[in-house]
Amino acid sequence: MPLHHLMIGTWTPPGAIFTVQFDDENLTLKLVKRTAIPHDEPISWMAFDHAKKNLYGSAMKKWSSFAVKSPTEIVHEASHPMGGDPQANSADTNTRAIFLLPAKQPPYAVYANPFYKHAGYGNVFSVSPAGALDKNIQNYPYQPNTGIHGMVFDPTETYLYSADLTANKLWTHRKLPSGEVELVGSVDAPAPGDHPRWVAMHPTGQYLYALMEAGNRLCEYVIDPATHLPVYTHHSFPLIPPGIPDRDPATGKGLYRSDVCAVTHSGRYLFASARANSFDLTGYVAAFRLRDCGSIERQLCLNPTPTSGGHSNAVAPCDWSDEWVALTDDQEGWVEMYRWKDEFLHRVARVRIPEPGFGMNAIWYD
Repeated sequence: MPLHHLMIGTWTPPGAIFTVQFDDENLTLKLVKRTAIPHDEPISWMAFDHAKKNLYGSAMKKWSSFAVKSPTEIVHEASHPMGGDPQANSADTNTRAIFLLPAKQPPYAVYANPFYKHAGYGNVFSVSPAGALDKNIQNYPYQPNTGIHGMVFDPTETYLYSADLTANKLWTHRKLPSGEVELVGSVDAPAPGDHPRWVAMHPTGQYLYALMEAGNRLCEYVIDPATHLPVYTHHSFPLIPPGIPDRDPATGKGLYRSDVCAVTHSGRYLFASARANSFDLTGYVAAFRLRDCGSIERQLCLNPTPTSGGHSNAVAPCDWSDEWVALTDDQEGWVEMYRWKDEFLHRVARVRIPEPGFGMNAIWYD
């Protein structure tokens, strides 16, 4: 089938889900549907359930879920407040629903993370028989200054790894048969200013990759088979070109902040991205070749992206081959499609959607 559909959300109201169509023969991208959703629940991070029949959203002060009946028929079914600290849901706090991870194995719970202030708890939700978010079954503690922005399961879905940006550490939890989790332990990031934002895992379950937002590097970890904690291998790779100015000389603030990382379908490659904090600068996208065991063999490229990326610059490899990688940005509202061929990355299509806050992560429906 040459036609594929992707769905994308927005950082700011009004809430909407955008369905774009990619034609892999004619190499075109076009908007096919704008689905209005609750106005104050724009989705900054979305994910499908295991069957792609439900879509879950991190939606400002809510966790939301939608039945997906087709690429253009998306129906809102539930919205739930953030669990844990009661101040998280107050209109006077900046706490925001930022990330969620649906289980791919029974009992298909959804694991969700608040961010900014009052974000010291992870939220676990059960789902209805049809897959809609149902009940907040657990609010498990991290620590008061926690800010989790990304999580990943091991391949067996027994262990859950969380990147704690503000507490500067990686956490490991064990998933119980109920879907709830219990703490295994945590490890500090290699450097005080790393700020882990995202994690990805190799299909073998032997290697974990932690993207450091402030460190602007990708750090490689091996999973200890006895403790299941990640152990830093002392191998790290740049996500912005070494030697470029990375601090504002006037304010001392960082000019770049790395974003997300993802392993391709085959497990042979890893993509990672960085954003710039100024619209005058570009972000970057990197690709890595992985060994069969999951260790990083080498960094293959570090290419500038067309814009800073804004809040996004999220790379999204397709889930059936290594060939196609989507990139979204909310500086100008582009969705772009790249082809990964012979270990070269080149853009083949793009479409701009000039809607408020458009261009968060893209998820592949078909």
